[in-house]
Amino acid sequence: MRRARGEDPRLFFNRHISWTQFNRRVLEEAQDTSNPLLERVKFLAITASNLDEFVEVRVAGLLQQAEQGRGDPGPDGLAPAEVLAQLSTEMHKFVEDQYKCWREQLVPALAGESIRVRRVAELKPESRRAVDRFYSERVEPLLTPVTVDPAHPFPRVQNKALCVAFLLERRRKGSHVYLGVVTVPRALPRLFRMPAAEGKFEYTFLHDVVNTYAERLYHGYRVLSAAPFRITRNSNLYMAEEESRSILDSVDEQLHRRRKGEAVRLEIDADAEPEISERLRSNFNLKPWQVFRARGPVNLSRLFNLYDQTPRPDLKFRSFTPRVFAASAETAAVFRLLRERDVLLHHPYDSYSSVVRFIEGAARDPDVLSIKQTLYRTSEDSPIVRALMDAASRKEVTVVVELKARFDEASNIRWARSLQEAGVQVYYGLVGLKTHCKLALLGRREPDGKVRRYAHLGTGNYNPSTARFYTDLSLLTHDREITQAVHHVFNFLTAYSERSDYGPLSVAPLNLGKNCVALIDREAAHARAGRPALIVAKVNSLLDGPIIQALYRASRAGVHIELIVRGACALRPGVRGVSSRIRVRSVVGRFLEHSRIYMFANGGEPEMYLGSADWMPRNLYERVEVMFRLKDPELCRRVATRILAPYLCDTEKTRLLRSDGVYVRTLGNGIMRRGKTSSRFNVQEFLIDLPESGADPDGPLSSPLPHPGPSRAFDFLSSWGEIQEPSPQQ
Repeated sequence: MRRARGEDPRLFFNRHISWTQFNRRVLEEAQDTSNPLLERVKFLAITASNLDEFVEVRVAGLLQQAEQGRGDPGPDGLAPAEVLAQLSTEMHKFVEDQYKCWREQLVPALAGESIRVRRVAELKPESRRAVDRFYSERVEPLLTPVTVDPAHPFPRVQNKALCVAFLLERRRKGSHVYLGVVTVPRALPRLFRMPAAEGKFEYTFLHDVVNTYAERLYHGYRVLSAAPFRITRNSNLYMAEEESRSILDSVDEQLHRRRKGEAVRLEIDADAEPEISERLRSNFNLKPWQVFRARGPVNLSRLFNLYDQTPRPDLKFRSFTPRVFAASAETAAVFRLLRERDVLLHHPYDSYSSVVRFIEGAARDPDVLSIKQTLYRTSEDSPIVRALMDAASRKEVTVVVELKARFDEASNIRWARSLQEAGVQVYYGLVGLKTHCKLALLGRREPDGKVRRYAHLGTGNYNPSTARFYTDLSLLTHDREITQAVHHVFNFLTAYSERSDYGPLSVAPLNLGKNCVALIDREAAHARAGRPALIVAKVNSLLDGPIIQALYRASRAGVHIELIVRGACALRPGVRGVSSRIRVRSVVGRFLEHSRIYMFANGGEPEMYLGSADWMPRNLYERVEVMFRLKDPELCRRVATRILAPYLCDTEKTRLLRSDGVYVRTLGNGIMRRGKTSSRFNVQEFLIDLPESGADPDGPLSSPLPHPGPSRAFDFLSSWGEIQEPSPQQ
């Protein structure tokens, strides 16, 4: 994001530093003793997985820019080398805090619940025998020990693969110290569960097993020292699409290169001999700051296995059954309902099975003549893709597959080829642009002989697996204007048929960014004219310079702005004369906040928008995205009162962003309701307990919302239509 002339760098946070703060908020969930214990373990694993992706994409990109002397400063004014210097300090401190959480908080707490992770040397004879069998039967047959010398070069270490390095000395000729390296295949479980008494669970890490039996691998050597390590490589894909014969072949070729990308980070056991660390650092050509010492298991993301393998539901979040859309299972009945009204689903609280059934029903329905769909990320065993493949022999099926969805490229290539073999027309979107919009369009022949369109528009991917823990919104509609516009978007994707206007839709990169700025500026004009003016936006990230500048203009004009930004936020709130009317909050909890919602008071005639795009440059200018206006007044009321208003009340999982860049929890500050202070409200738990949304969507809430103190935004949303007088200009 290039800095525009006249922007003050002091008004922008750095996007990468802001992201590290988001991951720290996830770490806080691992440290939070009010969360169930195994969920805390899972949160710690999530922080490690998040950091992996950040290093192999963002840090890798910054390193390339710094080394090549390119890369303009962002709006914050920092050049890539300056950002790296700050990231180095923050990342090392973060890793230190991760392992401190593991050693000092989670390990003792797990032991208190009879869940122990032990070193092999500590095991009792029965457990040791189990480990011995595991190693002999499953591990050793797959290992290839390498002793590095002129005849045996350093092995090619794959990205993020678990490895163990050894310092070795020949027993007969002990004058020379060799480096040995073993790469541990991914097919082996990183955490081995041993037999234990009922109610007890004992595990040991795979790297410790390999260490223990090292001399079986290196006969004739004395093992002087050992240390597990892990290399993270640059995983960016670099393709010249215009010169590519086939985008599919180009992506496939780049995937093979990804494993061989330049090393970016070395993770190694903190107790490793300096000679091992230095030899590895030299081999991978890394600077000292790129070496991270693990005071615990290398690769904390493997703690997902501990969560999955420990059947202790009492130490996990309470289970809940998502609400199922209350409509007949008969496909024709669903279409009849959609001709009467739109249907809005809020996942995961509303089951994603309704969306799956919508596509599956269309695939089976002989009156559905055509299906068009975009696919960005989907599950490995996708029922939606299988339904599309099944339908291809009976009707026209067109699918736009985004092959470059980061880290899902291989899966998407497999699905694209399977779809093609089944007879589906498969396209890969537009050269230079990722297809990130979530759209499905059906053409159905009705009893009167006319062909009518039905559409699904969503904020999240067509992925039933992630839909269980991502918050997203799905709109099912028969609206003629919307379905016609979706039809035009598909023409844009398959034929580059570009239009100047898409009616109720805004489409990136054509007009979405421009339209968002126009909506914000319109709100500023209402405020200056003394009309009701308010913006509430819920996004994953807020990084776009023009959007942020428009929000600053609106704040100065008198617009109250509530921003719910889960991840990185470059906007600096609370600056007198610039952003004093802007409040930014981040909600990090049980579910990953993924929905994008934009509400504008619009002078007393409020409008609600949903979409696939965050307010980020890549979403607005480098992807095909769709934002759509929610037209049904009752659905708008539900989003306002049952989604946005509760988020403004949350005190358990919300952090507020201060003007100095620090996020602070709201818990303990209290919230006011009828003159009394109540300090606990968890928005995600509240949404779990809401009654079925398909039944009486405008009915009363099962439990009243606490009032978050003086808040024009909350009052406006909770009443949705009772216009509040604008507050005096500050």
